Amino acid sequence: MSGVLAGKVAVVTGGGRGLGRAFAHALGSQGAQVVVASRKAADLDRVVAEATEAGYEAWAHPTDVTSESSIESLVTDAVAHFGHLDILVNNSGVVTTKPMVDTTADEWDTVVATNLRGTFLAVRAMGRHLISEGRGGKIINIASNFALKGIPNHSAYAASKAGVIGMTRSLAIEWARHNIQVNAIAPGYFTTDMNAEMRADAELPQKILRTIPARRFAGPDELSTWIVALAGPASDFMTGEVIVIDGGQSVS
Repeated sequence: MSGVLAGKVAVVTGGGRGLGRAFAHALGSQGAQVVVASRKAADLDRVVAEATEAGYEAWAHPTDVTSESSIESLVTDAVAHFGHLDILVNNSGVVTTKPMVDTTADEWDTVVATNLRGTFLAVRAMGRHLISEGRGGKIINIASNFALKGIPNHSAYAASKAGVIGMTRSLAIEWARHNIQVNAIAPGYFTTDMNAEMRADAELPQKILRTIPARRFAGPDELSTWIVALAGPASDFMTGEVIVIDGGQSVS
């Protein structure tokens, strides 16, 4: 398939559902071969089937992003399958919604292990490959506007995503000489599986919408243009940036 990403191979963690699924399809539609990584094989199989129907290649790799050996296997196996890698989208994430005083240490550790440790493990493994190959590459970390704006009852999530932003900026400087661009997207409220329970509430969605100047939630496809831009030549002289897409919530 032709497109701005033709000849590129992209890895998307959390690629089986929600935003990750949309990202995988966006990259594939622009010519990339896509490695979709997630813990649930059934979700991965669905994305692969959808990709085949759409006319591009996707390859599934069951992965636990909190496991060092699982992430190392993801990169090693993907390189063995495709020959090289060019793009990494760190999308895996979990959230807990609780007052800090009621948050258990285990709950905190689960959020940080997935959102921050998982991102670290993936960028480290991908970075080693990209640097050794000397091809350059693109790393896109999915942060959150919660890392930029005070949101009550989300301290673990906000802290983990703030860590992702700090890591993004540090790596952008560290790896610029290797022609590896490292950027982040900080979404606001999008309609995803992660917030489906919240959106089903009788009153909570309206309360949240009042904090968003655009007065709506966004759909996963509204991030796709930015994923493609950061994965392609449009971002060749752009690194260490955090693109906020939240309908104005973080500046209101």
